[in-house]
Amino acid sequence: MYYLGLDIGSSSIKAALVEISSGKSIGVVQEPEKEMSIHASQKGWAEQAPEDWWKYCCDAIVKLKTKYKISRTQIKGIGISYQMHGLVLLDKKGKPLRKSIIWCDSRAVTTGENAYEAIGEVKCKTHLLNSPANFTASKLKWVKENEPEIYKSIYKFMLPGDYIAYKFSNVMNTTISGLSEGIFWDFKKNNIASFLMEHYGIEENMIPDIVDTFGLQSKVNGIGEAESAIAAGTPIFYRAGDQPNNALSLNVFEPGEIAATGGTSGVVYAVTNSLSVEESSRVNNFAHVNYTKDKEARIGKLLCINGAGIQYRWLLNNLEVKSYSEMNALAANVEVGADGAIMIPFGNGAERMLNNQDIGTRLVNVNLNRHDKAHLCRAALEGIAFSFVYGIEILKSDGITVNVIRAGNDNLFRSEIFANTIATLIEHDIEIYNTTGAIGAARAAGLHEGGFEKFGKYITDNDYVKTFKPLQDKTVYVKAYQAWKKELELIINK
Repeated sequence: MYYLGLDIGSSSIKAALVEISSGKSIGVVQEPEKEMSIHASQKGWAEQAPEDWWKYCCDAIVKLKTKYKISRTQIKGIGISYQMHGLVLLDKKGKPLRKSIIWCDSRAVTTGENAYEAIGEVKCKTHLLNSPANFTASKLKWVKENEPEIYKSIYKFMLPGDYIAYKFSNVMNTTISGLSEGIFWDFKKNNIASFLMEHYGIEENMIPDIVDTFGLQSKVNGIGEAESAIAAGTPIFYRAGDQPNNALSLNVFEPGEIAATGGTSGVVYAVTNSLSVEESSRVNNFAHVNYTKDKEARIGKLLCINGAGIQYRWLLNNLEVKSYSEMNALAANVEVGADGAIMIPFGNGAERMLNNQDIGTRLVNVNLNRHDKAHLCRAALEGIAFSFVYGIEILKSDGITVNVIRAGNDNLFRSEIFANTIATLIEHDIEIYNTTGAIGAARAAGLHEGGFEKFGKYITDNDYVKTFKPLQDKTVYVKAYQAWKKELELIINK
């Protein structure tokens, strides 16, 4: 018997099967094979059709069942992970009223900034743990102001994962974790953020019913069965945004545990029980998957680094090299510190952790008689690693502790130089696991009855790859990081 996990991304839908008895991943498929399109009718806009997500979910399920010869009755529960901060608007018949305004759409930036100023910094920090910023609530306010006819027809608003659960079941609901990522949750009152809803003029009856993150949320109905090929009556047991779910996938639930992602952009996601928001302008704060109203808070502090793997990919595309493996081998021939060459890797737009400055990529201290592409590879890997360390320092100033970092066995963390640099400078282990968001969501379906210890054992037994331990002599790493940090601060403080 199996659990099904779905990961609703903006580039593709991934579906995974996990064996219930062992927690072992059976397989993962992706739909479509090529990236889904993002509609951008104006600069800074980004939209996708929710119906497309559902179509690709159904296609992925059929592909998964066919590939692994699984019948619909063998799937005993569903877990859903989804792209955060998207806005889906449904009418009373459950039909989307417009395309979803997704996470990377920036049209509501000014809306959020105006709300932050009007409501006040102190209230936003103490109640929302964030600025309203360009999150889901601000996007809904934008619709109210700019598309009033659509707004009048709204029955419920949803996040992307809520919509997929609705398509399975014809039941409209959401979670506290989901509401918090949309900035609809008041952490001080442990309830809907009524003051923000009132400020934006949004009716609270547009919010779907709230269900637990883990538990029986709804069941597949007849229409859901006909479209998805999942048996009617199959329960939906779990739902969470992609970053909290990635942390769950790496067994990150408690204070001191950090999940890291080193893809095109980098993410450091730290769990804490503190409601401190000293760095709310640079760090987002959301209810983690194990946040509940009646227990000690579990807050996920999310720090994003836009200029991460994209920097290394740019080098791959512009140096005479064939692969990342070749680049890593070249970098390994250069000593720590890249013989003085320094790369500042922030070339992928404004960086929130740098207070939204867009400083670009900088390559400094290059000696044309001494440095070659091997030095550039080393400087890039170190520069990206240093940006993670810099981000972790910001998180520490916001009250988090670090006991362990867990990361997926993806792009950057496959590099020993990258992982060793971070582990050595923060003086903590980095554990590497072979897992994905879809696998995590499938396993999380099994947490509807508790069993977090068993869940962690599934991950360590099935997914563990290796541990990078801090090197004993970190002198050269500290020297290189201090030189990098000095260059960065000259740029951002000019």
